[in-house]
Amino acid sequence: MIFKPSPQARLLAQNPHNIFILGLFAFDLFMTPAVLAMKLGMISLLIPLLFSGSLMAYINWRSKQDAVWFVQMHWRLAWTRCRILLIGYAISATLILFAWLLSNISSDPHMASIIWTALTRIALMPTLVIVLVTSVMAFNGYAMAQKGELPDKLVAKFPPPETGQA
Repeated sequence: MIFKPSPQARLLAQNPHNIFILGLFAFDLFMTPAVLAMKLGMISLLIPLLFSGSLMAYINWRSKQDAVWFVQMHWRLAWTRCRILLIGYAISATLILFAWLLSNISSDPHMASIIWTALTRIALMPTLVIVLVTSVMAFNGYAMAQKGELPDKLVAKFPPPETGQA
């Protein structure tokens, strides 16, 4: 749906998408490969996950704050993108657990190392794909904020206030 928010509300509605995109690029597309390249071990993947999780917690907290309705709906839209990213993290974590179990049952230590390395790299792919998908979705959210738009599903779930203060 298209609304007519003030220019200031449009700018404020772009912030959650900017923050989400910045987090995607900084923590998921830059920090994760950097941590892997430093060969600190798989446990070091918790570093970008911690930063990304903190950012998502902030977006979730802001989505529940009272603000201009249009701006708050864009925070909620950004939180929806965060939940999709969390699903990607969960899929990758499950695959890493599977890789760990397979490498532990291998009797040959060299084969265990090969299994661990190969499967953990494959396990990161679902998160990478979802990062790319959610980045496109976030850029779309940014454009929607600029145009004064909101998805119909979001408007149906959280109708605008009666005062027309969208």
